[in-house]
Amino acid sequence: MVLTSHDKLGDTGEKTGFWLEEFAAPYYRMLDAGVELTIASPAGGQPPLAPKSDAPDAQTDAAQRFTADTAAQAVLAGSRVLAELDVADFDAFFYPGGHGPLWDLTEDVDSIALIENALAQGKPVAAVCHAPAVLIRATVEGEPMVKGRRVTGFTNSEEAAVGLTDVVPFLLEDRLHELGGNFSAAADWEPHVVVDGLLITGQNPASSAPVADALIDAIGAGE
Repeated sequence: MVLTSHDKLGDTGEKTGFWLEEFAAPYYRMLDAGVELTIASPAGGQPPLAPKSDAPDAQTDAAQRFTADTAAQAVLAGSRVLAELDVADFDAFFYPGGHGPLWDLTEDVDSIALIENALAQGKPVAAVCHAPAVLIRATVEGEPMVKGRRVTGFTNSEEAAVGLTDVVPFLLEDRLHELGGNFSAAADWEPHVVVDGLLITGQNPASSAPVADALIDAIGAGE
């Protein structure tokens, strides 16, 4: 699981980071299926949590489970430095969203190389909500990785609903379209998962657990 290290929400003076549900729900889905998990981030150590994702109105069963799980909190706080990881050591990769990845993981050369190498080696890559942004610099034979592929992610209308259209560095839906991705979406805030070969993407926080389920299926865990 690769998380953001970026904690500034543009020029607003507010904090951002990863979205708790998008980490917690997949974390427990995969852990409960017997998947051995490693957490990484560009800077290593404690990834920043988007404050709003831990607010009372954002609490989910998975988020509450994480809040009470000191062992999981310790694992997260000790995330490994992304640049030190070898793709060969892992079977699959999961990127939780939150607004943070729009600023750092999108441009992170180690993340881009990881994604390109993982797919080249036949290993699935999953990303949910804003995290499909990590795909936009990845290429295959000089072409955008998402070109001609079915993808989803946080939509323009969902970004407008949270009031950040003019804050984010780009609109994910627009960028995936511009790169030739075959973008699809469900209604705002409804679960939506797209599987295109080894590439698995989810639209929003509600899609987090279903994306994890798709990744578990892809690696045959829990059987």
